[in-house]
Amino acid sequence: MTQKQNTNSALTSLEKRSIAGLSSIFALRMLGLFMILPVFSLAADQYSHATPILIGLAIGAYGLTQALLQIPFGMLSDRIGRKRVITIGLLLFAAGSVVAAMADSIYMVIAGRLLQGSGAIAAAIMALTADLTRDEHRTKAMASIGISIGLSFSIALAAGAALEHWIGLSGIFWATALLSLVGIGVLHLWVPTPTRLVNHRDIEPVPQQFLNVFRNAEIMRMVLSIMILHCLLTITFFALPIALFEHAGLAKEQHGLIYLPILILAFISMVPFIIIAEKRRKMKPIFIGSIAVLALAQFGWSMVSTSLFGLLFCLWLFFTAFNILEASLPSLMSKLSPLANKGTAMGVYSSAQFLGAFIGGAAGGLLFSKLGVEGVFIAGAILTVAWLLLILPMKPPKHLSTRIIHLDNVTDNNAPNIAQQLNDIHGVAETIIVVEERVAYVKFSPDEIDADALDAFVVE
Repeated sequence: MTQKQNTNSALTSLEKRSIAGLSSIFALRMLGLFMILPVFSLAADQYSHATPILIGLAIGAYGLTQALLQIPFGMLSDRIGRKRVITIGLLLFAAGSVVAAMADSIYMVIAGRLLQGSGAIAAAIMALTADLTRDEHRTKAMASIGISIGLSFSIALAAGAALEHWIGLSGIFWATALLSLVGIGVLHLWVPTPTRLVNHRDIEPVPQQFLNVFRNAEIMRMVLSIMILHCLLTITFFALPIALFEHAGLAKEQHGLIYLPILILAFISMVPFIIIAEKRRKMKPIFIGSIAVLALAQFGWSMVSTSLFGLLFCLWLFFTAFNILEASLPSLMSKLSPLANKGTAMGVYSSAQFLGAFIGGAAGGLLFSKLGVEGVFIAGAILTVAWLLLILPMKPPKHLSTRIIHLDNVTDNNAPNIAQQLNDIHGVAETIIVVEERVAYVKFSPDEIDADALDAFVVE
């Protein structure tokens, strides 16, 4: 029986609709989370009991519940359905937004942010995306979601400052609640319902594999990297708005006007480095160089906190390096993760990302209360240098891709033989067969693979 995947490279209308709908849900939710980032540390003194430490906790609180509940919510979606879990998550997010919108004390804002984060639906959205797209288009679908997150981040930074000036922090939280309800509408009126739920080993975690992931030094370097990167992001956006307003004299309502052009310029600056990293196999030097630029930006901020031009130049450096790392880390995780542990590794990676946001918010407030703005930036620079030292021993990743091959008649008895046949194909680095899914996950070198042999794979 010949096991060939559908070679039609075009997305169907159903797949396009699914990807567009789920990407927009992700974007709406992330937009709500990020809009307070550029303004909260400046405007939060309106709340009773507000202190720098509690303000920092309010900024990062959502990351704690996100980190704790991301994997459990993903597993729950396998049992009760993706749409049901996503709906519950969006309702929790909306409820948290309402609590924060009605808050008059910083403690209520923290409670609202924790409740926002409890709607941890990223894993469920990824799994639903995999359910609704063919395996050969999964990379495109995940890339579309990644782009939507990047766009929502850029829009949130630009819009947050303007919205705070017009409708205040409570208005931003009310808008966030509304965006969540719009997301529920998109989910049920636009996104198709899958005919069946499938556990996708390359997307979803397997509980028995967590220990293997934690023991893998290369994977844990990437997990710590995403945690530190998002820790730096929230630390930065605790201190930077204060530096721009109080030290450099930039009015709050003008902050949004500077973020968007700098983000666009940083995106343009990032593109050549991503191309060099992927096409010319320079991933490690580009990765290390980007971390060094992050450290340079942090040190720069600590020395030029009264210069508007200096702050904005360092912000361009920061965003350029941040974008390179944010785009490179998932690719590195995919390359470094063994096929058997890939979904589990990505689950740990996602949780670490949100945990980093929580740590960054809490640390930013604490550092600011003890050391001031310059101290926050110096601490960020020291953390980045420590990260650089952690990454230097990393082995350069091999350039590998993954393909999924359907095996209609695979059994426990013939699976080892099928895996051996696939591993014997020139260019195949690793194969894992999951009998219950009736698929083979094949990792291979695109430069060396015998494509005809892989396309024409036959199970006797």
